[in-house]
Amino acid sequence: MPEEVILRFNEVSFEYVYKKPILDEATFSLRKGSKTTLMGQNGAGKSTIFNLIKGELKPKSGRLSITNEATIGTARQSIRREDLTLTVEDYFAKAFTTVPGNIKSRISKVLEAVAFDVPLAKIVGDLSGGQQARLLLAYALIQDPDILLLDEPTNNLDKKGIDHLVSFLVMYDKTVIVISHDADFLNCFTEGVIYLDIFTHKTEFYVGDYYSVVEEISRRVEREVMKNAQLEKKIKDRKEKVNFFANKGGKMRKLAQKMKVETGELEENMLDVRREDKTIRKFEIPNQNVGGEIVALKKIRIIKNHEPIFKDIDKILGKKSRLLITGPNGIGKSTLLRSLVFRTQEGVNILPEIIVGYYSQDFSTLNFDDTVFDSLKNILANGIGEQEMRAVAAGFLITGELMENKVGELSDGQKGLLSFARLVLMRPGLLILDEPTNHINFRHIPVIAEAINNYQGAMIIVSHMPDFIQQIRIDDELNLGNF
Repeated sequence: MPEEVILRFNEVSFEYVYKKPILDEATFSLRKGSKTTLMGQNGAGKSTIFNLIKGELKPKSGRLSITNEATIGTARQSIRREDLTLTVEDYFAKAFTTVPGNIKSRISKVLEAVAFDVPLAKIVGDLSGGQQARLLLAYALIQDPDILLLDEPTNNLDKKGIDHLVSFLVMYDKTVIVISHDADFLNCFTEGVIYLDIFTHKTEFYVGDYYSVVEEISRRVEREVMKNAQLEKKIKDRKEKVNFFANKGGKMRKLAQKMKVETGELEENMLDVRREDKTIRKFEIPNQNVGGEIVALKKIRIIKNHEPIFKDIDKILGKKSRLLITGPNGIGKSTLLRSLVFRTQEGVNILPEIIVGYYSQDFSTLNFDDTVFDSLKNILANGIGEQEMRAVAAGFLITGELMENKVGELSDGQKGLLSFARLVLMRPGLLILDEPTNHINFRHIPVIAEAINNYQGAMIIVSHMPDFIQQIRIDDELNLGNF
């Protein structure tokens, strides 16, 4: 017997009020137990498809059907801001309409599944990014869903965490749909890809592992371009003949009319060649021209067994210095960066006059209620006008259409690009980058790596992406796991 289809989109169209279409007659189906990647450019509508599946949005037309009312569980990209003050136990309780009496044992079971040990009284906001990523997955699993939706699940995870997640997904026997820009991760378990085209708003389904699908799409584009080139040549020849015969009169004019109709049919047969996902333009981050000891690290706070301990160190950063901070999830890397940015810890100092450009993995530097325009305008360095601001934004695919949107309406990938645009306009003397590749389309990453590598100020960076770090000059490494 054929395997049961658990989810089906049948010519589903969707658009937000007063905005351009997101989906145009999207059609695909997923069988029970399949592992599928949802692929598309930042802002193409991947999260919208998830929201349609969850029932939080309704199609404008078409039909979305879920077999036997299968349940849905979602591991979001990040913890909601209103949930950061909850305890771990209270956070899991939100997954239920009626909290079960055995909730503590159920929490213990799902935390074990994601290789995470944490006190239930721990405040969610006190967890590291990697720990929150594990918590998000466990939150989805505690609902025991028939369909598991994972939105960028490798963000903030160290190698050990990613390896565990891959093993879990390979053995998991239920249906999984994943949004991720981590190609190596996807290739480990993907059986098929739903491609969402940001230009046509159509979906296409491909069978195979992730790399095979990417190659297949590339080959198809080449074939379409070649066929169109042949048609263009034929159309040009026909038009020249139409013009020639039209001036002859009599039967020749009738022939010209016939050929004109045929030429129009050829033009209609031109293939709508998929336009490759746009890549951001090359950019540079100008630096504030300040010398001396920009950063002094004399004492650091690390977390061991969920308790803080302090260690004396001696790290000085001047202009052009590059420091990579490493260590396992939960050791305190992001906390250290925040203590620098906000000058909250004794023994961690930066020059008072230094402009700090901070890329936060949770976008805490962004006001979600601001328009994109105001978010950029509010941090302009002296001497930068609106025209230059818009030009910088356009280089990050933030066009006039997006400028009036609220920051909170952007996809997380677009929030990441907005954050980089703000760094360019800020002209900082110190860059502090906390997982700057999270949520970013893999096509943009080489451009971002080049800009960071060319930056002339001081820099401190945390990243769990080895391929990205290898593209950047690093002077020194501080491994918090060694203390």
